Amino acid sequence: MSHDRILRLKAVLDRTGLSRSTLYRKMQSGSFPRQVRIATRCTGWRESAVSAWMKNPMFFHVDDLPAE
Repeated sequence: MSHDRILRLKAVLDRTGLSRSTLYRKMQSGSFPRQVRIATRCTGWRESAVSAWMKNPMFFHVDDLPAE
């Protein structure tokens, strides 16, 4: 079992340099990893997925991520 850290919104914005609106627009279009639910009203992003996006942001698509 892999232990992948969960990044909250502020950490993702800091790492990527994206604005909040751009991040959500990219998620909607499939060009940024989707959030994962942590609790009822709490979400985050898998660190490995954000890292994969950062390696190749122009050609990233969520369908290219390995199945979880």
